[in-house]
Amino acid sequence: MTRFAPLPLCLCLGLASCTLMPRYLRPEAPVGGHYPGGSSAKTDKVSSEIAWRDFFADARLKKLIELALIENRDLRVAVLNVEQSRAQYRIARAGYFPTIQASGSYTRAQATSLQPGISSPVSTQWSASIGSAAYEVDFFGRVRSLNAQALERYLATEEGRRSAQISLVAQVATQYFTLRQLEEQLALARQTLESVQQLYGLNKSTFDAGTTTELDLRTAETQVLTARVNVLTYEREAAQAENQLVLLVGRPPPQHLPAPRALSAGNVMSGIPAGLPSDLLQQRPDILQAEHTLKAANANIGAARAAFFPVISLTGSAGSTSLELSKLFGKNTGAWSFSPQISVPIFTGGLNRANLDVAKISARIEVANYEKAIQTAFREVADSLVARGSYARQVEAQEALVKAQQRRYTLAEARYRQGVDTYLNVLSAQQDLYGAQRNLIDLRFASLSNHVTLYKALGGGWK
Repeated sequence: MTRFAPLPLCLCLGLASCTLMPRYLRPEAPVGGHYPGGSSAKTDKVSSEIAWRDFFADARLKKLIELALIENRDLRVAVLNVEQSRAQYRIARAGYFPTIQASGSYTRAQATSLQPGISSPVSTQWSASIGSAAYEVDFFGRVRSLNAQALERYLATEEGRRSAQISLVAQVATQYFTLRQLEEQLALARQTLESVQQLYGLNKSTFDAGTTTELDLRTAETQVLTARVNVLTYEREAAQAENQLVLLVGRPPPQHLPAPRALSAGNVMSGIPAGLPSDLLQQRPDILQAEHTLKAANANIGAARAAFFPVISLTGSAGSTSLELSKLFGKNTGAWSFSPQISVPIFTGGLNRANLDVAKISARIEVANYEKAIQTAFREVADSLVARGSYARQVEAQEALVKAQQRRYTLAEARYRQGVDTYLNVLSAQQDLYGAQRNLIDLRFASLSNHVTLYKALGGGWK
């Protein structure tokens, strides 16, 4: 014998796909098809697929990143936000299903007698039932729209967690290179201090012998004092940079870490393909987060539209009632109730229309935010690509300048020791050499920092 589903169930199933959400269309990317300078091209492997362990070659840095991904408190908050959003999505999804409740009761009562001297009988009643109260039949997709909104918000927080991890990896790497820069600047300042102290000793000896003027002695003295000030400055800045690195990592680094690499060491990081601007739509979690937020706003329009239509809810229960507990589930004790209810909005003072307008405007705002996220990503990648080639050529030129200044300083010092030149030429050569060496360290740091920025801008650092 063929059985047919009850009519209400058939209606629910037939209208299950009904929704008033607008059809989602991804906005067109408001950027060009190629990065400036013609440096973009289609590649087999995108940067987001390069794991951070494979991208960074410095073993000390990799250990610090590994610790930060475990201990950093901002990343923990991002993870907890995902967990919270997932729970909120489960709450919204529960609206799909009726709430089934079981209940039981025992009542013993005596009414007031209307006749003097005669007491009223005591009545006893046992009951047990199971049922659902006010289950909304989602004919017009309001619950579906709210569920879709919660899902997209959950997915947005998941992308936010990915974005937080990528940012953390980049921050730790950049701060590590900042510390290495300041440590190398400090080493250079100490080396310079040692060099000028030797020259000061030479000037002091010749001044005591009466062969040089006090001007040369005081000039050498100012060099020593200036070098000491530089050493103290870089000691303070290096200590502060290390404190910032500890904050990012989330705990003091272990004592026995691998030795750090010099900024001048080759292959500190691997190469990364730029790809095409269209790749950013799938690589950058912040863009994906903005798109999920846009989809959530789009789903909210469906819920706002559904508010104009009737809300149908069902309340029903089935159970048993008896005067005696032993006969509670016996024959002729059954009881049931079925109470459908429909609520039709007639006059809301413009509330529903205002809510729909708010939902539509919110969606337009999220479109603008999504487009802005794409434009920001495009600019970050384009800037880093332009800087990558520029820094490489600038570092090469600066290295040649340091060699030239070193040769000049060596000649000036030799001529001064031989007594054929003044100390002013030594002072000028030493200051120019120190400035060139300091600028070279800064340029190497800027080049490495830009490489990290490009890796982050292309969506790398997640895997």
